[in-house]
Amino acid sequence: MKILYHHRTLAKDGQNVHIEELTSALRRAGQDIVFVGPGGDGGGADGGNKAFQWFRSKIPAAAYEVLELLYSLVAYRRLRRAYLESGPQVLYERYNLYLLAGAWLKRRHGVPLLLEVNAPLVHERTLFGNLALQRLAAWAEGWVWRSADIVLPVTDELANFVRQAGVPDDRIRIIPNGINRELFPRDDGAAARKELGLEGKTILGFTGYLRSWHGLNRVVDLIAEHGEELNLHFLVIGDGPARAELIERAAHHGVAGRLTLLGLVGRDKIAHYVNAFDVALQPEVVPYASPLKLFEYMALGRAIVAPDRANIREVLEHGKDALLFDPDSQGAFEAAVLELCRDDLAREHLGAAAARKVDDRDMTWDGNARRVVALAQEVMSRLS
Repeated sequence: MKILYHHRTLAKDGQNVHIEELTSALRRAGQDIVFVGPGGDGGGADGGNKAFQWFRSKIPAAAYEVLELLYSLVAYRRLRRAYLESGPQVLYERYNLYLLAGAWLKRRHGVPLLLEVNAPLVHERTLFGNLALQRLAAWAEGWVWRSADIVLPVTDELANFVRQAGVPDDRIRIIPNGINRELFPRDDGAAARKELGLEGKTILGFTGYLRSWHGLNRVVDLIAEHGEELNLHFLVIGDGPARAELIERAAHHGVAGRLTLLGLVGRDKIAHYVNAFDVALQPEVVPYASPLKLFEYMALGRAIVAPDRANIREVLEHGKDALLFDPDSQGAFEAAVLELCRDDLAREHLGAAAARKVDDRDMTWDGNARRVVALAQEVMSRLS
């Protein structure tokens, strides 16, 4: 099958990981992928993203949104040219706000459209106060979602937004994020512990972009109170605006020596360090997200502490393959972390169960590629 893959992603972050992993898996499954997007073959362009963010910060929100909408004209020309030159059987588009090109191509040429949705961007951008043309944005989002033959949200919680926009259930299929087994081999973490000088420590770990709402300061506070007693250390993989805040808080509590911030590491090195985690942390989560880190923790057999939210319960079960805490109960996160720090057998049991679930439910990018191919074939059969 030849698949025309369309996106509007510039950043080299989790979005680009999703693009690269899914399309690589589709190619491993024998599919022919034709890319159309601002970053060329396979995803984003980090330098372009930095310039873009600078430009975005200099113009009014409404003007920026008009430019987003106008970009659809440019994208459509590229997309239509690629369609006419390559003759794909199906169009797979990664949804972005005001991106109408895929829906236009479907309506003009009848190509089946599978639309991947990772966030309800009207809701998200309204929530964070950077959406000016709300009525236009809501129309654009709903129209694109309803235009697709199949909409692929990453969680059922996200699917609720799609349903509310008027897309019927028989055109919605939930495909969460996944894991690349080759990039995430399990080991005992001894090599990473030795490299970092953390032998004998009980390591609390976190990966991802560091934001204040993640609540990582709570981990530093917990270490300040119990670090000596339980020989705790906090290992953080990633960077972001909350980094300076973490360093300052650790220094304030006198536990700077119990905090290691690795910053950004290559994707091929993440498993090496996550294997050293005793307890893998997801202190908070966007209510509709499918966190990449969660699948990485699971595949590596880490004992996970995560908030008891509906989207997390779609993947994990409290007491069986993770400890889920009440995010509205003060001290619940800390209590769950301490419970696992004090119980080696519980950590081993939960981690092993999480790793088994990845296999049992085929929570891999290869599995997702098989699901996409099956859906594409289903739509093609239905339209033929």
